[in-house]
Formats: sequence, structure tokens, C-alpha cells
Amino acid sequence: MRTPTKLSFCALFCLATALAVNAEIYFEENFPDDSFETEWTYSEHPGKEFGKFVHSSGAFYNDAEADKGIQTSQDARFYALSKKFAPFSNEGKDLVIQYTVKHEQNIDCGGGYVKLFNCDLEPKKMHGETPYEIMFGPDICGPGTKKVHVIFSYNGKNLLINKDIRCRDDVYTHVYTLIVKSDNTYEVLIDNEKVESGELEADWDFLPPKKIKDPEAKKPEDWDEKPTIDDPNDEKPEDWDKPEHIPDPAASKPEDWDDEMDGEWEPAMIDNPDFKGEWKPKQIDNPNYKV
Repeated sequence: MRTPTKLSFCALFCLATALAVNAEIYFEENFPDDSFETEWTYSEHPGKEFGKFVHSSGAFYNDAEADKGIQTSQDARFYALSKKFAPFSNEGKDLVIQYTVKHEQNIDCGGGYVKLFNCDLEPKKMHGETPYEIMFGPDICGPGTKKVHVIFSYNGKNLLINKDIRCRDDVYTHVYTLIVKSDNTYEVLIDNEKVESGELEADWDFLPPKKIKDPEAKKPEDWDEKPTIDDPNDEKPEDWDKPEHIPDPAASKPEDWDDEMDGEWEPAMIDNPDFKGEWKPKQIDNPNYKV
């Protein structure tokens, strides 16, 4: 993630699958103390200024101890912290990714998303281009980008959702939940309220389009794409051409004007009320227009 401001992951980070009412939790982290410093791994990828997390409940909280989580400690830094857990398969089950995040500084540019990697990840070498399986969570950058990323890796490509899901941009704690269901549908929840849902195949480009443009097709030589054309019978009126500015007819040479001292007197110029601008023939429907 990247963030120039204080950001906290408080209380809960959970990865689980659910079948009917029975849920199997593959990974859960409540950050109860500073043990994350040894149990999680910071990236040491060269060329990046990585910041450090601290164990804190932030500037405001409900319970000073219960609400503690990990918080970014330096502005304008990249943050990369990971922890491995046992491999799993969500075949035939609903996959649930859920965590809470608080942007308590009213940030104008920063990401608070999480990534789920495959088992090949080398934690100390992790960086922004490291391949991942799922990326999920809020990203804020100026007034134009305030979205919830939902990105899946498929056949070596990162596929972004085809919808715009707006994230929360206030200073309070929010719960972000992604549910990928076994019937190839999904739901995105913020604070346990559904903000988006649909079918995976409809909202991501997993499959090639059913129809594509014929690569062998060529535009016919007589193809005319102009819906209108100049009227060949329209002619410019003889009195059309008038100057844009004319001498002010109300102007008069001052009595104290001296041609030898002041030069030849000329009246001020004013807009010509008869000026019509550039003449253009009127437009008519093009009889050869093709769509």
C-alpha cells in the first residue's frame, strides 16, 4: 500500500470461506500487541522508502486497548507488510476477505488496500509490481480517485472491475468486505452494507468478448462518413463581404489637433454593424452518407 498520512488497520483482518452457515477461517489477525513486528515481515525491496507500522489505537477510539491495530507512522512512504498462512482452495465455497481501516487525517492521496498473494511470494522482496491473486480495498488520490479496488489476477493479467465503487473518505473506521461466491457472483460491502454486486464474468473481462471487429474488414473506397455536406446551390450574397471595423461616423477631429505635431488625424474604429463574418454555405443531408 502507499499512504502519505496516518492510516490504521484496527481490530480485524480476516480471510475465510463459508459454506452454508459453517465458516472456515484461513487467516485472522486482531493485532492485540506489538508481536506483529516479529510475526509479520517487512519488505526490504531496494529503491523504495518503506515506512514502519506502530501499534496504536490512533487519535481517537472507543476503547484504547481493544481498538488498537497497526498504524502508519511516517508520511509519504510506501508500506509493505505481509504474513504467510497455509494454502487453501475456495472451490465450492464462498470466499470472504474482510478488514477495517481508518484514514484519520482526511488524506488526499493514499491507499489502504490489501493484497492476497500466491505461495511463491518472497516477503522481503515484495514491491508494487509483485504478482498477486486479489487486491481489495480503498484508494484515494485527489478529488478524482476515491474508489474501492477489486482486482483479480487471471492468466497473468490484473483485471480491474468494470464498475466504479466509491470508498469512504472520512476520518472514521470502516469495514470493507469482499465476498466471492461459489456461483461466480460477488458482493462488496462497506460497514456491512452492500454497495456493489453482480456476476464475475459480467463485471470483469475474464473471457474474451463474444464478438470482435473483423481484422480483415476494410473501409470501402466510396464510403462517406459525413452526415451533412455544403449545399452546392447555395451562393454567397453579393453584399456579404463587409469590413469587421469601420471609422466611427460620430467622431470628429479635435479643434486643437495639429497635423504637423500630432500626425494625420484618423477617426477611431468601431464594430461594423453590417459585418457578417466568414460566409459558409448552408448544410444539407448528404445523400451518400453511410453508417
